[in-house]
Amino acid sequence: MVLGLQQQDYLRLPMSQTTNSYPSNYTPQSAATEIGRLQLIIQSALAGLRTAMPVQVIAVSNSGGLAPIGTVTVQPMISAMDGSKNLWKHAPVYNVPYMRIQGGANGIILDPVVGDIGIATVCDRDISAVKNTSKVSAPASLRKNDLSDMVYLMTIIGQAPTQYIQFNSAGLTIHSPTKVIINSPSVEIDASSSCTINSPSIVLNGAVSQGAGSYAGNATFGGSMTVTGDATANGTSVHTHKHGGVQTGSGQTGTPV
Repeated sequence: MVLGLQQQDYLRLPMSQTTNSYPSNYTPQSAATEIGRLQLIIQSALAGLRTAMPVQVIAVSNSGGLAPIGTVTVQPMISAMDGSKNLWKHAPVYNVPYMRIQGGANGIILDPVVGDIGIATVCDRDISAVKNTSKVSAPASLRKNDLSDMVYLMTIIGQAPTQYIQFNSAGLTIHSPTKVIINSPSVEIDASSSCTINSPSIVLNGAVSQGAGSYAGNATFGGSMTVTGDATANGTSVHTHKHGGVQTGSGQTGTPV
């Protein structure tokens, strides 16, 4: 019975998992009343249940490259506290899978970085078999709500990013301080009003075609144009065309009319 429990009995209360160690919340006042003893039993059981907590990333298996989802090593940021308010630091948690926005072969690669502070959730059963096989599996042990079954979700504390995709009422902004690369067999840009490219230098590597499609029209160049090869205007070669009505000699034709 509850009233018959002694201090050593409280310290031997069964935990719901195997690796969530924590100091006892026992104090002499806990055993003074029946309510106190009941509260100690409940608090001791709940103390070992992990749900979610802030953590700091201290190691990452991936570094932003094209690769399957990796793992992180994290440091829990909330210290444990016993009944005498003594604090102790949790050990790092290893081999923690992290969340990626991915559906099938489509994904956004945004790997965690060492130093990130994020939120991690703790699964209610042992997930190691699922992590190893990617199949429906029985729990690999009897542990429950254990730190070993943690999953890192996302960053919750951080500075303003320098590379980002921004959504707001003004529209969508993609910003990089280095380079933006788009790789695809075919790329199409549809703008119903206008399309503007602002750059001190624009290089087009490939054949250029203009004037076709639903927005066919003329091309206007505001500056000089240099052509290293020939240019054809309305079917006539600019470089090799001839003028009629002239006599052979040292004279030159006039300017084009």
